[in-house]
Amino acid sequence: MSTVTAPPKAPAASGAPQLSHGLKQRHLSMIALGGVIGAGLFVGSGAGIAAAGPGIILAFTAAGLLVMLVMRMLGEMSAAQPASGSFSVHAEREIGPWAGLTAGWMYWVMLCCGVAAEATAAGSIMNSWIPGVAGWAWVAVFMTFFCASNLTAVKNFGEFEFWFAAVKITAIVAFLVLGVLGVTGVIGHGAPGAANLTGHGGFLPHGASGLITGLLASVFAYGGLETVTIAAAESDDPRRNVANAVRTAVWRIALFYIGSMALVVTLVPWNNPDVVKLGPYVTVLQLLNVPGAAVVMKAVVLIALLSAMNANIYGSSRMAFSLVARGQGPKALAKVSGGVPRLAVLASCGFGFGAVLAGYWWPDTVFTWLMNTTGVAILVVWLFIGVAQLRMRRRLEREAPELLTVKMWGYPYLTWLAIAGVTALLGLMTTTAGNRDQLYAAGVLVAGLSAVGYWRQRRARSA
Repeated sequence: MSTVTAPPKAPAASGAPQLSHGLKQRHLSMIALGGVIGAGLFVGSGAGIAAAGPGIILAFTAAGLLVMLVMRMLGEMSAAQPASGSFSVHAEREIGPWAGLTAGWMYWVMLCCGVAAEATAAGSIMNSWIPGVAGWAWVAVFMTFFCASNLTAVKNFGEFEFWFAAVKITAIVAFLVLGVLGVTGVIGHGAPGAANLTGHGGFLPHGASGLITGLLASVFAYGGLETVTIAAAESDDPRRNVANAVRTAVWRIALFYIGSMALVVTLVPWNNPDVVKLGPYVTVLQLLNVPGAAVVMKAVVLIALLSAMNANIYGSSRMAFSLVARGQGPKALAKVSGGVPRLAVLASCGFGFGAVLAGYWWPDTVFTWLMNTTGVAILVVWLFIGVAQLRMRRRLEREAPELLTVKMWGYPYLTWLAIAGVTALLGLMTTTAGNRDQLYAAGVLVAGLSAVGYWRQRRARSA
């Protein structure tokens, strides 16, 4: 594997239409804040709690520390050399074109499948409120709306995410405040103390196996934070905005994820069936006698799903644009109109809608395979980020140290620690049947993309 020191081709030739820079600092700030608050936190964390018990605190802490390291590495590279392709561009430059293709298209598939899953879940919520309209009809409405908004101007994406993030942040902060009041006994049924942390089977009721399951669930809940580094390339000051977003990642992760999980398992027994059935947040709010908790949280979850749809359509279209502009896909998708890669947006939405249809037509074959690949995609991307950062840091210290405005902590030791952590997680996935299925499905996709990328790389060098 040889290092490629020459930069990849620019996203557009000189004089050709360029992506706009319509995102403002306020957009990036809210995208960075709201990006860590998704439906996976509000609902999906219930499965992790059921598996790990109160040990979910350890799981989210360990996963959060790993994510902090990954985001710091990505922030260092993105602040030095902002690009709409983010880590895919860095992997291509530092490892080789095959790595840029593999990381980029792997992430694209993950985001598009995420759009399908989120649209389907949002349609189900709407159908529960308005039974007369089928869930698939709501899916079509949401897909059409966000596809249209992303076709117009990047500022539309920024504005939607600004307000979506405001709602999510308000909800999680309100939950944290109510949770602290519940823990101290100001509201609810009195201070619970450590009874729920040590009772009901102890802090780790299912032992190491439960902790592993909770750890993997928490890792996947963090996926998607990388989108802010893609969005920063279309902001008014990419380097400064990326740096600001990365520097606030630590307290955001600690407060929103780890803090809320600690409150949940302190207030509610981990084996309460409502934790999975209704979601941990609804369960806590109902325990604290908050009126309309289920309805309010369902609305917040809907907002989180729509926010994720919007962000994933945006992120996938920019990743596809960057890839094809570097010769890693169909050239037509690199066309820019009005500062927006509209064909890339349509292609991403089309793939996402195709995944929705696969969920209806082939739920146990095609759709299952697609969703299995996305579970591991984020870990593969993190590996590429770690290796690329190791190489870029050495090159920049030698060639352009002034670009290192954001530096990875404890380089190179913490970089190697992060790479080892991701590798260990991939190893842990072999311990259970469901995770093995995800690992094998993703392995097929990684092998296929790597083979195509390596073949194209060899052909380009021999030309």
